[in-house]
Amino acid sequence: MIRVVLVDDQQLIRAGLRMLCDAEPDLEVVGEGGNGREAIELAERLTPDVVVMDLRMPGVDGISATSRILASRPATRVLVLTTFGDDDHLYPALTAGACGFLLKDAPPAELLDGIRRAAAGDSPFSQDVLRRLVDRALSSRTDAAPPVAGLTSREQAVLALVGEGLSNAEIGDRLHIGVTTVKTHITALMTKTGSPNRVRLALLAHGR
Repeated sequence: MIRVVLVDDQQLIRAGLRMLCDAEPDLEVVGEGGNGREAIELAERLTPDVVVMDLRMPGVDGISATSRILASRPATRVLVLTTFGDDDHLYPALTAGACGFLLKDAPPAELLDGIRRAAAGDSPFSQDVLRRLVDRALSSRTDAAPPVAGLTSREQAVLALVGEGLSNAEIGDRLHIGVTTVKTHITALMTKTGSPNRVRLALLAHGR
């Protein structure tokens, strides 16, 4: 069971998120908060696996709360869910330690998948956010990434498509393989390359 804390200053948003999570047999909402201060207290008291965190909230905002939660409980996964996908919010949230970044207009299935992926140690990003991360990182690169040795031809194909910012489902469609198989290849790629997330894999794909 994945223990989830929901943090958003809008009660209606929290209610909708709770309904989504409560309908899933592997997700349990153990607490709700309306601001960053409450998020910190809930994380300390309830030890959730995943905190779904809004960014703009009164008092202590989501970025500060993320930093403080992870300082005391580094195993907690903080998944940002926000209306704002601009760089002014994205990069500070990632710097604070957020493991992923989803937009509130994401389909419910993407949100639920994101919570599960965060709990499993993955880094879920909305696709447009991932593409922007890669584009910005590539534009600032001054050195070429060293070649990655020891990859199978299928792993190389998956890596190239991760570099295009494709989702697991899109990669599966392109290569005519199942999503579970795609996830297996991505896990292997992360292990072989020492990459902590999809963003780093995407950079490797462009730098080869």
